Amino acid sequence: MNRRAFVQTSLASLITLALRAEEKKRAPRILLRSSWQVVNIGDIAHTPGVLALIEKLIPEAEVRLWASGDLSKEVMAMEHVRFPKLRIVKGTLGASGRASNAELGEAVAWCDFLLHGSGPSFVAHKDVAAFVRHTGKPFGVYGITYGGGADAAQRELMGQAKFLFFRDSASLAQARSDGVACPVMAFGPDGAFACDLRDDAPAAAFLRAHGLEDGKFLCCIPRLRNTPYWKIRNKPMDAEADRKHARNEAMKEHDHAPLRAAICAVVRETGLKVLICPEDMSQMAVGKEMLVDKLPEDVRKSVVWHEDFWLTAEALSTYVRSAGLFGLEMHSPIMCIGNGVPAIVCRFAEQTSKGFMWRDIGLGEWLFDFDNEADLARLAPAALQMVKDPAGTRAKVAKARAFVAGCQRETMGVVKSHLP
Repeated sequence: MNRRAFVQTSLASLITLALRAEEKKRAPRILLRSSWQVVNIGDIAHTPGVLALIEKLIPEAEVRLWASGDLSKEVMAMEHVRFPKLRIVKGTLGASGRASNAELGEAVAWCDFLLHGSGPSFVAHKDVAAFVRHTGKPFGVYGITYGGGADAAQRELMGQAKFLFFRDSASLAQARSDGVACPVMAFGPDGAFACDLRDDAPAAAFLRAHGLEDGKFLCCIPRLRNTPYWKIRNKPMDAEADRKHARNEAMKEHDHAPLRAAICAVVRETGLKVLICPEDMSQMAVGKEMLVDKLPEDVRKSVVWHEDFWLTAEALSTYVRSAGLFGLEMHSPIMCIGNGVPAIVCRFAEQTSKGFMWRDIGLGEWLFDFDNEADLARLAPAALQMVKDPAGTRAKVAKARAFVAGCQRETMGVVKSHLP
């Protein structure tokens, strides 16, 4: 070999080695499949919560969001305030493995790992199955509820995951009972615990306009047994919607009378005010009908109705200014505890098993099962105790928050262990 050829060969080898070294040094890449719908501030909160956890606990990782089709420009803008560099793609993978658009195809090729975010179930299992079938890349599932009934194909897919984290122990037990076999199956908190979005200006303006002072009001969230999606999405009612509507009508007084009793007790015995506010787009009307309009006049004067829907950032900016929260929803309490605010959860069977996570994180005293008649009368005393014993309340919240944070470190450690 002559000198020139030797130099050229050596230079090429050095360049190849340098490129390989650079490839090894590059950031690990996560494609987060999340963002299920935007009609509920809790469903919105899953995504920024998991993004915040990755940012904090796997800071070297790069993340792109694979969102569902209805992710709105308004919600994207809110998320970009907190995560300005976040790239968002939408679309589907077909049976052939071809993406429905170039941006999704590029993101699938770009990533090292697919992370299915928190949700009410293995929501995007069809997308995950297509991803695995056509890329062979690893995936994991972070903080879902599992109610059973998965077919053989879905159970097999779950078994291929590097990990399955369930946001309540009942779901974990159900998965094991159904024979789901995954190398790592454990409790893993809902991603919304880590949501830290803020939109302080409108929150502060609303509170000021309605005479609500920081730390001197509680939040209360109403809810029907079944979310009336037919009304939210302006769709005609079918037989299933008729059945759910009938159930809602039969139970709405049963479920909201204890909330009214708690509101009356708080207003009359503590002097605090109460803000009736929504978690989904149907609950402003429910709050007006079942809470505000049915309260005694002396109590109603100290109650404020949030008549418009809001997004997660404004809601959380309101919650952190409150003395606490109680009601018939799950994700506003999750966001509260994650941000150091006390919160009581009232649940019923139609909400699946997710409410049992309150026991899992040490807040069983603040969990009320409205299918258990004995629990109904206990709500008002618990709400009073929550505000009358601030030291005990702070200690309870801090302990639960610390437990969740420990689980977050452990579960994100597992995620990190599967990244290149």
